[in-house]
Amino acid sequence: MGVDYYKVLGVDRNANDDDLKKAYRKLAMKWHPDKNPNNKKDAEAKFKTISEAYDVLSDQQKRAIYDQYGEEGLKGQVPPPGAGGFSGMHSHDGGSTSSFRFNPRNADDIFSEFFGFSSPFGGMGGSHHAHGGSPFQRSMFSDDIFSHMRGVPGSGSGASEGSASMAPRKGAMIERTLPCSLEDLFKGTTKKMKISRDVSDGTGRSTTVEEILPIEIRPGWKKGTKITFPEKGNEQRGVIPSDLVFIIDEKPHPVFKRDGNDLVVTQKIPLAEALSGYTAQITTLDGRNLSIGINSVISPTYEEIVKGEGMPIPKEPSKRGNLRIKFDIKFPARLTPDQKKGIKLLLSS
Repeated sequence: MGVDYYKVLGVDRNANDDDLKKAYRKLAMKWHPDKNPNNKKDAEAKFKTISEAYDVLSDQQKRAIYDQYGEEGLKGQVPPPGAGGFSGMHSHDGGSTSSFRFNPRNADDIFSEFFGFSSPFGGMGGSHHAHGGSPFQRSMFSDDIFSHMRGVPGSGSGASEGSASMAPRKGAMIERTLPCSLEDLFKGTTKKMKISRDVSDGTGRSTTVEEILPIEIRPGWKKGTKITFPEKGNEQRGVIPSDLVFIIDEKPHPVFKRDGNDLVVTQKIPLAEALSGYTAQITTLDGRNLSIGINSVISPTYEEIVKGEGMPIPKEPSKRGNLRIKFDIKFPARLTPDQKKGIKLLLSS
């Protein structure tokens, strides 16, 4: 897999957004090149790797590609269409070319999102270090600037604060729920979302424009999956437009319930069939009819497992989870004396 981004940030593979942000803040401050004047070359390399790790792991789609294919997947394999930070062409039938390439974000830009600076040096000291070495100045990384970054009023000169305020800030992320049926998440689909946003022209005036965003839902995606459209928020002077993020939500299904990659269905059957044999008839989410014969005695806790008939597994698209059939056994409300006698004879033999 090459570089282990989880180890770079010191988080486990189940780390959430808050864990990633906390780890990035701590490490970015520790390894910023201007904090390491005696070890600047190594610090620059570590700072860039830390930024790359956060960039990948904080994006749901990039993280999925990295988890499945490692660095090779990010460098040129086949990520899901529409993934932020990738370039390439996609066919309308869901196919994709092999021209995708991961474009890591500028380490300074990520630093700016957290601390309010496009450069912690107020634009001094040459080009940004993420695009090659630059002559950082120790004096520009003062305690006053660190106080400003943490949101605590600094006690230094107004020049430091003025430099920081000149850097454009990025608008807060805009999140919207995207309801999807279980069929959508089973087969995959493309949804088209219409948005309206303010766009500025060259004179500073803003006009409202409408845009259709195609959102490709990949088979097997789960509730909570995020699809990011970078900088699709309103344009304002001095502000980088917000990212627009759609979050997958799963609509309830009348027949199936989802449990991870498995599908669960419950069937009501009479006691007689539970004891003597039963054939389950099930219509799958893609319209196929399954007949599943069960010769075992079906107890109230019995489950019939049908392998490979569950949800597609996002990291392994050719594989699926299982279909689990549970049973609600209908017991008779009453039995005649003869029926009771007959059952005792049958069960005791």
